[in-house]
Amino acid sequence: MINITLPDGTVKQFKKGASSMDVALSISEGLARNVLAAKVNGEVIDANRPINENATIQLLTWNDKEGKSTVWHSSAHIMAEAIEFHFPGVKLAIGPPVTNGFYYDIDFMDQTITEKDLDKIEIKMKELAKAKNPFIRKEISKADAISYFTDKNDPYKLELLENLEDGNITFYTQGEFTDLCRGPHMPDTGFIKAVKLTSIAGAYWRGDEKNKQLTRIYGITFPKASELTEYLEKVEEAKRRDHRKLGKELELFTFSQRVGQGLPLWLPKGAALRERLENFLKKAQRKAGYEQVITPHIGSKELYVCSGHYEKYGADSFQPIKTPDDNEEFLLKPMNCPHHCEIFKSKPRSYKELPARFAEFGTVYRYEQSGELHGLTRVRAFTQDDAHIFCMQEQVKNEFKKVIDLVLYIFKTLKFENFKAQISLRDPNNPSKYIGSDENWEKAENAIIEAAEEKGLPTIVAYGEAAFYGPKLDFMVEDALGREWQLGTIQVDYNLPERFELEYTGADNQKHRPVMIHRAPFGSMERFVAVLLEHCAGDFPLWLSIDQVAILPISDKYNEYAKNVLELLNNSDIRGFVDDRNEKIGKKIRDSELRKIPFMLIVGEKEADNNEISVRQRNEGDAGSMTIESFTELIQKAIENELSINA
Repeated sequence: MINITLPDGTVKQFKKGASSMDVALSISEGLARNVLAAKVNGEVIDANRPINENATIQLLTWNDKEGKSTVWHSSAHIMAEAIEFHFPGVKLAIGPPVTNGFYYDIDFMDQTITEKDLDKIEIKMKELAKAKNPFIRKEISKADAISYFTDKNDPYKLELLENLEDGNITFYTQGEFTDLCRGPHMPDTGFIKAVKLTSIAGAYWRGDEKNKQLTRIYGITFPKASELTEYLEKVEEAKRRDHRKLGKELELFTFSQRVGQGLPLWLPKGAALRERLENFLKKAQRKAGYEQVITPHIGSKELYVCSGHYEKYGADSFQPIKTPDDNEEFLLKPMNCPHHCEIFKSKPRSYKELPARFAEFGTVYRYEQSGELHGLTRVRAFTQDDAHIFCMQEQVKNEFKKVIDLVLYIFKTLKFENFKAQISLRDPNNPSKYIGSDENWEKAENAIIEAAEEKGLPTIVAYGEAAFYGPKLDFMVEDALGREWQLGTIQVDYNLPERFELEYTGADNQKHRPVMIHRAPFGSMERFVAVLLEHCAGDFPLWLSIDQVAILPISDKYNEYAKNVLELLNNSDIRGFVDDRNEKIGKKIRDSELRKIPFMLIVGEKEADNNEISVRQRNEGDAGSMTIESFTELIQKAIENELSINA
């Protein structure tokens, strides 16, 4: 007999070899019908796999992230089977699940597939799903696996097999289709009731531009047709909110092939928006004791060799910059932290100066393949709202909690209300990814876990997501469409101070090593603006709005008065413009509403005579007539309220 421990602590006994599905059936048949896979001792496996030792298990359903991932992984196999039916002889590469759905990379050889073919593939997928074919797992020797894919003349699977060890290879079969796969998969194809293949794209084999370009087909499946309908509605809403579309409409940023891919150009309105965000954070940082620093856009290659960034990220950096001196090489700055270490080291430090908090809006450069670039969310040049705190070991937890407070203030002010904190730890199975001693890693990890607990943050733990030099707390923010984005991050680092030999003199008059906290509440200005744009659909809070007011004269006669009003408002730092087009006032109001301008100030004969304005608030209608001074006060008070949340 073996002991099975459920998430609530209940322990049940089963015969050795029982499966997670047996456990589900012992609870209820209804639960068993919904079980898609199981997490056994932390590993997600097929629900029908035998369990041969005492285990802690979690039964996974569609409501679990891993449950959805299992369905979408299985759906990729079903799609591949449908594609082989319609396009015999294709060569299959890889077909993983993604955040929303799945894809399969396929070499169609001399056959051509277009968007029009997706409908017939969907129909075949639904037919295969209805057959309720079980997913059958089979362990296979490397020699037999090679023989199978040699017979199929599939070079991609054969290449994948080169890196797999004998005794660790599995095939999965459903219906007439067999694939090389480690799994897991749902029990059978019948769970799927709704299918949508969403797009066709190109993708280089193994992400390498030197390899052949394959065809990548994306899709998504659901257990109910209504869920697919809801998803497609969200997709349409996402298109409406796409930051690339809104950025163009609102004249915030642009890209130029002549300047270079992934290098955003901030237009005047976008630069002003970004400056407001920077000033907002700078003000909060000043109150929290940060000092601004500025570092160059390049650094000696030796700087990044010392920090470890060159070893870990050299391949993702731009090529070194040569100078006329044969012994000199520089890199475009991929990180700000090594520069800040050198600032700390620039003079002797005492414990009385700690914590030292250095902040910089520092632009960094990383090479991204052209196919991975996406608007502002994936670029080659981006500005981090970076800061590094150098402190004594006994100060780490308190400083970490202060940074959490700063991140929460930003999220609340900008109405990111749904988020979770992810504690990103080392991958215990891959220690070569990291630098530093186990002792220092444990101290850093414990500091993060305790700080998050003391702040009452809801957290999840993700193994393998730590930075190479230390664990971190990543803030995963859910936007208005339910999509999850990683924005703010806080990291504890015992290793860079070691590598840079940073020191301070303690109260005991001895030399000690500081601990370093890396933090970026926005993450990067580019990504944050993109996510914020899509979250609020360009309808910014008043303090951040591109134009806070539109002044609408009812005829040309009042254009001069309108300009005088604008000048007075500008003197009080209220942004706006005069709409002096030869249009009816109704159209001017409608256009201002569409441009998401918070306040419309209508001026005519009565307003000009009384030195007043007639105020109309977006989505709320007329607010009556008032003096310019009263309106200025109203705006300033509203902005003050927006920025005073937990300030």
